[in-house]
Amino acid sequence: MGALALAPVAARADSITVNTDQSDPQPKAAFQEVVKRFEAANPGTHVVLNVYDHEAYKQSIRNWLTSAPPDVVLWYTGVRLRQFVQPGLLADVSALWTPAMKEAFGPTAVALVTDNGKQYAVPYTQYQYGIYYRGDLFQKAGIGPIATWDDLLGACDKLNAIGVAPIDIGSKDLWPTAAWFDYLDLRINGYASHMQLMSGKMSYLDPKVRDVFAHWKQLIDRKCFVPNHAELSMQESQALLFQGRAGMMLLGNFITANFSPEMEKVMQYAPFPSITPGVARAEDAPMDSVAVPQGAVNKAGAMKFVAFMMQPDIQEMINRYEKQIPANTQAKLVDDRFLVDGRKLLQATPDHSQFFDRDTDEALATLAMKRFQEFMIKPDRLDRILADIDRARLRIYAPAN
Repeated sequence: MGALALAPVAARADSITVNTDQSDPQPKAAFQEVVKRFEAANPGTHVVLNVYDHEAYKQSIRNWLTSAPPDVVLWYTGVRLRQFVQPGLLADVSALWTPAMKEAFGPTAVALVTDNGKQYAVPYTQYQYGIYYRGDLFQKAGIGPIATWDDLLGACDKLNAIGVAPIDIGSKDLWPTAAWFDYLDLRINGYASHMQLMSGKMSYLDPKVRDVFAHWKQLIDRKCFVPNHAELSMQESQALLFQGRAGMMLLGNFITANFSPEMEKVMQYAPFPSITPGVARAEDAPMDSVAVPQGAVNKAGAMKFVAFMMQPDIQEMINRYEKQIPANTQAKLVDDRFLVDGRKLLQATPDHSQFFDRDTDEALATLAMKRFQEFMIKPDRLDRILADIDRARLRIYAPAN
């Protein structure tokens, strides 16, 4: 089986080097199994699997691609993929995308790995975001389905009335705040407007953006969020939900991997509620992919490995480990009610955003998420916060726009 390392391992001339950030136990086990199956199907081929932690990977990938690239990399889709495609750092893998494959993956997945009519990656996994809530606490508080903004505000009032913090969030990690910004903007202004903002073509001083923060402030003023969220990481904040001290959480489906058998019985899932009547629904649904660097030493072997990752049985296996949704719609879904609901939701929704820090410039996202956290603590600073984010937008995007 291929070597596993926390630092890069030199490849033999007849090997395929694969760099991943799948360092958590289940995803790591999934890729070890991919390597095992690939080597069994390709006798004489050796796969070197280099595993990095998530942050180190994000900080290193550009250097690999420009200096000493591996043969295969794991990465995102959409904007963050195209940031490597446009400077010529990733190889064209369009030859793998036959009409049958495009049909199997569907138009949304294909579009996310396409630039100027060519495909540069293969998606292998996706997961939905939404509201994960304690069904037992909702029942105790007399809360019905949350379908509208008024339903959400009412749920906050009823949970506060029984001494339960309505909305759990750990804003110390910053990125959980971006889920709230994404969904408020998507539900108020729609997908097209949201993507204009993400691409730097709309100002953060625009009244549409102010409307997003006005709705967010309604939740803050109603004391919907746990009071000490800035001191809690995403992982730490989950304890409040699991202990029954908070009622709901806006998060990706990866939270379900942390449910105990008892917790799984009481947890429920709901899509984020509608806000502006008539605005078509869109969902945050990040999709991850595998790609071949332009400078790969063993490009033929890399293409074979990436093609292997397209197969329904391989995607089924990976996502069984990861408790996520295969990008190939012909792959079977693990028997899990949250994933079944997630796939139905995504199949019924044509527009999928990738998440704030994937859809916009990385430096802008980092600054903006700090300001989102600041707003949740000091909403009276909104004017300064928006001006600060927009200055960064102009600095980063003005040359391109």
